[in-house]
Amino acid sequence: MRKTLVKLFTVFVITALGAFGADESLGTWELNVGKSKFNPTTPVRSLTMTRGAAEGGVNLTTTGEQADGTKINSSYSAKYDGKDYPVTGASWDTISIKQVDSNTFTTVTKKTGGKYKSTGRTVISKDGMTMTTTSKGINAEGKPFNYTMVWEKQSGDQSGIDATTSTHSSPITPTTPTKPKPGKQ
Repeated sequence: MRKTLVKLFTVFVITALGAFGADESLGTWELNVGKSKFNPTTPVRSLTMTRGAAEGGVNLTTTGEQADGTKINSSYSAKYDGKDYPVTGASWDTISIKQVDSNTFTTVTKKTGGKYKSTGRTVISKDGMTMTTTSKGINAEGKPFNYTMVWEKQSGDQSGIDATTSTHSSPITPTTPTKPKPGKQ
């Protein structure tokens, strides 16, 4: 009985770690500008974000066009450990990310030596097809802003659905049952 309970507990722990470790944000996402809300104004015409798995975090590239027609091309690699990581091509130069669960992330972005700073929360829908990011902060001019960005997963991209990628530094592998040795039961 005790061995059975230990085995069940071990399976439960591995399953729980795997569920938490999944990252439903992975894949290619396109901003739905019509469903998104920006205050004071809409700063972009279009955005496409590609999120790839990295050890303990994400590699992210964002491309698009600002409202004035200026091209956007920013990127970063960050772990989900709440530490600052460098960002290139954006209004901010550092980002820190924490993974709350497989569908929820919190972020802090800031410009070193500048006024820009924001805090945000990203939630992926249960079906894995919509990602909503809410953020508020102070822009580079020192004025407050807030937004809700609604992202749609691109068709054919299933990398975040039923994800098997772990955000843990070592892979989680199931244990293989061993056969009992004769006479040792």
